[in-house]
Formats: sequence, structure tokens, C-alpha cells
Amino acid sequence: MITSMATGTDIRLNRILRKGKMLCIPMDHGISNGPIEGLEKPHSMIYKCESHGISCVIVNKGIIKTLPRPPKVGMLVHFSASTSLSTAPNRKMLTGSVKEALRLGADGVSLHINIGGKEEPEMLADLGRISEECHEWNVPLLAMMYPRGENVTNPHDPEVVAHAARIGAECGADIVKTLYTGNIDSFTKVVESIPVPVVIAGGPKANTDMDILQMTEDAMKSGAKGVTYGRNIFAHKYPEKIVEALAGIIFKNQTTKEVADIIGNQ
Repeated sequence: MITSMATGTDIRLNRILRKGKMLCIPMDHGISNGPIEGLEKPHSMIYKCESHGISCVIVNKGIIKTLPRPPKVGMLVHFSASTSLSTAPNRKMLTGSVKEALRLGADGVSLHINIGGKEEPEMLADLGRISEECHEWNVPLLAMMYPRGENVTNPHDPEVVAHAARIGAECGADIVKTLYTGNIDSFTKVVESIPVPVVIAGGPKANTDMDILQMTEDAMKSGAKGVTYGRNIFAHKYPEKIVEALAGIIFKNQTTKEVADIIGNQ
């Protein structure tokens, strides 16, 4: 007798995750920052990394529509947008619907929500509405929950990060992406307070490869389910190598020292 069955959400999550874990390259920066270093040709970056360990990418719908061929990894379509040229760069506007995500062939939807500023209320309303649509259509929702605004003095404050991440889970996200708090103990408390998988953002380009690898190892020890690194992958001199090293840590439980040779201990 079959006692349980995989839902549409489960099937799609299985295309986004591997072994229940995530190694994702967010590549949605083209709207906010333009064709920055490494993303001059986003399709090429996807194909360059797809066989080296990533589980998925996050891209805007125009990148999906213009793909020369389907990628070998999961795809989340990003439906939040603002630009660095705007007078309100923290206010993320909706750029699509869950039905559109399904028409595009995406495996999930990604939203960016900034907590702590005057634009927060509208973004929370958007999160609630898209979450309901995702639930209706069995589409996984990744919520990027960032403490960012006038009322946030320290975006890495563990209590503030936990609050922002918890909002994403409370509003129905299947996966919450947030900032790493800087050490294992504090981030363990964050992860333990969130009832859905938590993945971390990469932030600015790291000073060294060892820094980004060690942060990844520490985050995984804290209970995180993976990482979503943009500039630290696509702006890297050897994107495939850093992806292979990160995959070793995330999927094989290897240490930073064990994977350092993959990238030559830069």
C-alpha cells in the first residue's frame, strides 16, 4: 500500500536540490546592476558550471526565454526587480506570476524581500500573494530575506537575521535565503529557529577563495542546507573550480582543507 505520494512541489524541489541540499548561482543581477563582470553572457556561465556541481540557478525570465538549450540543472525564475539607477533601489517590484513561471518551464520562483525599511509593507504583501500562488500550483518558493533599510544598523546581527528569515518561513516560503551571521554558534540558533531549509547568500566578492570556502563549511556545520553565491562564483577567475570545491563541502561533507587543492589554494 502506498502511504504517501510525492507532490508537485516535491518533484520540483528535487530538481532544485541534490540530496536535499543546494548549490545555487543567483544570476539575477542584470536588472539591478546591468551586465556586470562574469554575467556579460549569462547563458554561457550556466553551461560552464552546470556539470561541475551546481544544483540550480536563479535567473530572470528573459534569460530563461533566450536559453539556446535547456540546462542540466534546476531553474528558479526571479520575480523581484529594482535598479541601482533608481531613487528607491531597496523597493523590489514584482515582475511575473507563478503561472508565467510554469509557462517558462521554471522549477521554482524566487523573491527578494528587504526587511527594515519604508518599502517593507508592499514587499510583504507581494510575498504573501506569490506564496499563495505557489501553494496553489505546487511550485517551490525561495524567499531572499535581507535585513536592509533605515531601521537596520547591523544587517548581520543574529537576532535581526533570525527575524528576517523567520518572516520568510512564516509567509510560506519553502526555502529561505539570508545572510550568514559570521560564526557557527550564532547561525546555528538562526537555523534552528526556522522551520524550513535555510541557505546563505555570498554577499560581496570574498577577499580569498579560502574565505568563501570556510564560510560555506561553517554554514553547513550550523545546519544550513546550502549556499547561493553570485559574484563569488561567476566573477571568479575559474568558476568551474570554485563550484567543484563548494560541491565537495556541501554534498560530500568535505572540509575546506580537503577541497583547497581543487582551486590551487588561491
